[in-house]
Amino acid sequence: MASPSLLPEDRPVDGILSPINKFIRLEASSGVLLLLMAVLALVLANTTLSTSYFEALDIPLTFGFGSLLIQKPLLLWINDGLMAIFFFLVGLEIKREVLTGELSSPRQALLPIIAAVGGMVIPAGFYVLVTGGTPFVGGWGIPMATDIAFALGILALLGSRAPVSLKIFLTALAIIDDLGAVLVIAIFYTSTIKLGALIIGFGLLAVLALGNRLRIQKTSFYVVFGILLWLAFLKSGVHATIAGVLLALTIPARRRLDAGSFKDKAMSFLTSIRPQTSKDDPDVGNNQEAIHALEVLSKGAETPLTRMEHALHGWVAFFIMPVFALANAGVDLRGVSILDALMHPVALGIIAGLFIGKQVGVAIFSWLAIKLNVAEMPKDVTWRQLYAVAILTGVGFTMSLFIAGLSFDDPEVLDRAKTGILVASFAAGLLGYFLLKTAPLPSKDA
Repeated sequence: MASPSLLPEDRPVDGILSPINKFIRLEASSGVLLLLMAVLALVLANTTLSTSYFEALDIPLTFGFGSLLIQKPLLLWINDGLMAIFFFLVGLEIKREVLTGELSSPRQALLPIIAAVGGMVIPAGFYVLVTGGTPFVGGWGIPMATDIAFALGILALLGSRAPVSLKIFLTALAIIDDLGAVLVIAIFYTSTIKLGALIIGFGLLAVLALGNRLRIQKTSFYVVFGILLWLAFLKSGVHATIAGVLLALTIPARRRLDAGSFKDKAMSFLTSIRPQTSKDDPDVGNNQEAIHALEVLSKGAETPLTRMEHALHGWVAFFIMPVFALANAGVDLRGVSILDALMHPVALGIIAGLFIGKQVGVAIFSWLAIKLNVAEMPKDVTWRQLYAVAILTGVGFTMSLFIAGLSFDDPEVLDRAKTGILVASFAAGLLGYFLLKTAPLPSKDA
C-alpha cells in the first residue's frame, strides 16, 4: 500500500486547484460564467470603455497565405471560427444522443422531439405575427433556439427540486432545438453560393466519411480535414459553422477494443506494476512502461466521439461560449430609452417568441403528446414542473444572439434584437426558476 505522503491530495498545488476543480464540476458554473460575461459586455458597451470595446472587436486579423488568405475582424473570427467548434460539439452531442442517449429509443425520444417542434414552430409564428409587414420579418429564426448552458444551469441551482428525468428531458429538447437551429441557418441564412468551393467542401466531407468507414481513429486525421472543410464552407457562402456539425457526423462512434478485451489486457498490465514502498523509492522503469501501455489501451477502448466530446466540453463551456457572450451581448443603450428599444418591432417579436411562444409551444405540444398517449410523462415530474421547463426553454441567449447576427446587418436593428433576447431570456429564466422553486414535490405514493 502506498505511503500516505504519496497521495495526490497532499500536493501543495491542490490547495489552489481544488476550488477551481469544484467550480468546473458544477453544472451551473457555465451558465453563471455566461451571465457574468453578458453583464460585463453591457457594462463595457455603456461606459467610457465603449469605444475601446467596439474598436477591439473590429481589429482585423489575417491568417493563411496566397488564395487561402483570410482577413476578418476579431468579432467574425469569434462568430465564424470559435463558434464552429461550438457547433462541432453540438453535432457530437446530437450524434451521441441518437446512437446511445435519450434519442436512441423512439419511445424515449418522442416527447422531447414533439416538444421541440412546438418550441420552434410557435415562437417563429409569434415573431412573424408581430413583425409581419415590416422589413424585419426575416429574423423569425431568432426565437427558435434554447441556450442549454443557461437552462441547465438554472435547473442545477434548484438541486433535488429538479428531478433527473426533468434535466434529461430539457437536455434532449435543447439538443433537438440546436439541430433545428442548425438546419434553419443552413437553409435560410446562407448568402450567395460559390459552387466550386462547395463542391470541394463536399469532397472533403466524403474523405472524412471514408475515414470513418475505414475505421481511422486518429484524431489528427479529422482535425486536419476538418479545418480544410471549414475553409471550404467559409469560401462557399454557406455559413462556416455548418462545417462543424457536418464534421461531427463523420467522427467514429466505434471503439477498437471491446470492454472484455480491455479488462483482460488492463489487468495484465496492472498486476505487473510494483508498488513504491516510500516517497524516496524511485519509480521502476517497468512501471512507466505499464502505465504508458494502459494509456494507449484506454484510448483504444474509448470511441473518438467520446474522447473529442470530453476534450472539448470544458473549452466550449468555459472559454468559447463566454468569449462569444462578451463579444456579442454588448448593446449601447446610452441615449436610447429602454422602453423605446423594447417597443421596436424586432425586440417585441423576439420577446413574444422567446417568452410567450416557447412556453406555449413546448407546453401544448407536450400536453397533446401525453394526453394522446403518443409519449409518456417523464418519471417523478409534475405538470407544473413540465410547464416551468417549457418557460425555461425561452432562455435563448447564445444561439439566438448568433442567429440575430446573421439576420440583421444594420447595427441599430441588431442592437434592438439583442435587447429583446436579453430581456426575454432573463424573464424566462427568472419565472421558470420561481415556478420550480415553489412547486410542491410529487408525493412518494404518486
